[in-house]
Amino acid sequence: MNYKSFSLLFFVLLMSFSSFPDKTSLNNKTFVSTEKKASENVSVYSQIDANSFALPSFESFNLALDGFNHLKEKGLIQKNILTIVDFSLSSTAKRLWVIDLDKNIVLFQTLVAHGRNTGEEFAKIFSNQAESYKSSVGFYATAEIYNGKHGMSLKLDGLQKGLNDKARERAVVMHGADYVSESFIKQNKRLGRSQGCPAVPVEMNQKIINVIKDKSCLFIYHPAAKQDIVSKLAS
Repeated sequence: MNYKSFSLLFFVLLMSFSSFPDKTSLNNKTFVSTEKKASENVSVYSQIDANSFALPSFESFNLALDGFNHLKEKGLIQKNILTIVDFSLSSTAKRLWVIDLDKNIVLFQTLVAHGRNTGEEFAKIFSNQAESYKSSVGFYATAEIYNGKHGMSLKLDGLQKGLNDKARERAVVMHGADYVSESFIKQNKRLGRSQGCPAVPVEMNQKIINVIKDKSCLFIYHPAAKQDIVSKLAS
């Protein structure tokens, strides 16, 4: 294991221990399981080819990979493609990644919008309610393509009750939008916002949708919602 991998593993184990409510209740089986999962995730992360892009944070990737593996085992997703949206980052940052887990390579990194009532430059408030115009965090399965008012669009099925399971009802989909652009950022000091959809640049829309369609995993992350995401994934 190289120095980078060792440092990441140490960090993950430290965070894992600090998250337990009662450290005295730990047994050897729990420790080994936690250490094994952390080591496996560090190994995958360390071997990803960034492909001239930046990697997502390990914190977001670690949770995304745990969820991906859980959902894959349950048969809720099928393709080894993982899309991560990190809404802890500024909307001016390229905070969406598409990763091919078979080839361990980042395929795309680009801008992505959050809902207009979720925040200005930064995403802060999330909702699963219709007409809220807010983004919803958590794990989704990508579904079918259709042509709507934004052209090619991708339907999403929210997989976590209470967090994002009303995605279909709310028409939360991936689509292209002209307000998701560097030019919009230059004029407004932030990215444009959607009605709750993870909208992407028009020129990237078809490329991304054609790769992630049909039962791949899309994960929308924010550290403030981590506890809810983990608890509702396990239920």
